Amino acid sequence: MAWHEIVRDVLKRHNVSLVTYVPDNVLRPLIEGVEADAFFTALACTREEEALGIVAGAWMGGLRGIVLMQTSGFATLPNVLASLAVPFQIPVAMLVSERGTLGEFNIGQALVARTMRPVLDALAIEHHTMTRLDEAEFILDRSLVQAYATMAPVCFILSPLLTGGKVFVK
Repeated sequence: MAWHEIVRDVLKRHNVSLVTYVPDNVLRPLIEGVEADAFFTALACTREEEALGIVAGAWMGGLRGIVLMQTSGFATLPNVLASLAVPFQIPVAMLVSERGTLGEFNIGQALVARTMRPVLDALAIEHHTMTRLDEAEFILDRSLVQAYATMAPVCFILSPLLTGGKVFVK
């Protein structure tokens, strides 16, 4: 199975039926997969804060959700994570396609990539970088169990080593 099929199946297993996202080429196979599956409600958002707010509100209404974004979008989230998800113990799941490494040409992406993990650490948000197909299911499964048991956000970072990353034209 491809990484995006594993993610889709683990989300279903954990009854994570709401998928909010800001469109991203690396995440396209997962987005297309959840949009084609009647189990999921997929919502395209204009900003990552909007996507996270929708997932947080859905949690309060009894639904589980996940936010899909790329690295640069994560840079908009520290305030909403620190003022909503963390203090109110909302187990928001986030899936980030990593940019800013392995040949990145955009300095903005590279800078955010260097700050993402320290920000997650400062907010005490569990995070895992997935680099290999054989570890993806285990990391997703166990981390979602932990997030819902401890009522804490979790962030999954999809390394270009797993997804193939963005293809840059020379």
